[in-house]
Amino acid sequence: MKKIPVRNIASAKEPDSGRFSIRKIQAILNGKELSHDLHRHNFFFVLAVRTGEGVHEIDFTPHQVVDRSVFLLRPGQVHQLRLNAGATGYLMEFDNGFYHPKDKAAVQRLRKASSKNYCLPEASRFEKLDTVLSSIFEEQTNKHEGYQDVIKANLDIFYIEFLRQSSNPENPATPAGSYIQERYEEFIELLESHLTSLKQVSQYTDLMSLSSYQLNEITKTAVGKTASALIDEYIILEAKRYLLATPNQIKDVADHLGYEDVSYFIRFFKKHTGYSPDVFRRNFK
Repeated sequence: MKKIPVRNIASAKEPDSGRFSIRKIQAILNGKELSHDLHRHNFFFVLAVRTGEGVHEIDFTPHQVVDRSVFLLRPGQVHQLRLNAGATGYLMEFDNGFYHPKDKAAVQRLRKASSKNYCLPEASRFEKLDTVLSSIFEEQTNKHEGYQDVIKANLDIFYIEFLRQSSNPENPATPAGSYIQERYEEFIELLESHLTSLKQVSQYTDLMSLSSYQLNEITKTAVGKTASALIDEYIILEAKRYLLATPNQIKDVADHLGYEDVSYFIRFFKKHTGYSPDVFRRNFK
């Protein structure tokens, strides 16, 4: 079973910490076009494009790269990227070993921000994000005493600013809304971690100490979908990732996803996409 290619962070392990990297896009490009084939990361990926053009496809959703576009990927997502020569901005990468906030509010921010892959902020808001990234770049370059702590503090600020891009200051989150969002994101985190082994709503409600009714109310309020529908969506997404990013046979993909009966997996995939796995691979690869 061939795995989806995984890219590593282009930096050495930080002393007594995990891995962290921040680079200027113009230095990465070095006057050339950048083109990355479909792959996935086991770390967080932040791309803030001040100026530039290209296409960034994240989990099969294409986004146009334009001036002031910001992209966030969480570990496990699949993407491919093309950036035209001349683009400017920052690329920041870090793993859980480097940035793992223990404060409940910071953990919540990271979860919420990581679920939003693309943002096109207005100019003044982008400048705030760019200023934070510039400060992080300077700290990482100079490595003065305590620089890691300063970088992590700036990461907190970055995620606060990023989430402000789509918030409505006249309608702040209520305590009930915050609870629903927190439990929804907890469910998605569990789903991404246990997708190949747990496929029943009851298995997740057991982990979360909720009833099926409570979990469904949470997911329907958060995104307008039942928990079962979300489980199916994530199974299909992971199947698409393996069908398009690897040459594995259909039976191997089914096995990876926890299906012993390949015929059942084929029917399940076709029901949700309109294509058999083979046809989907031929049409979209």
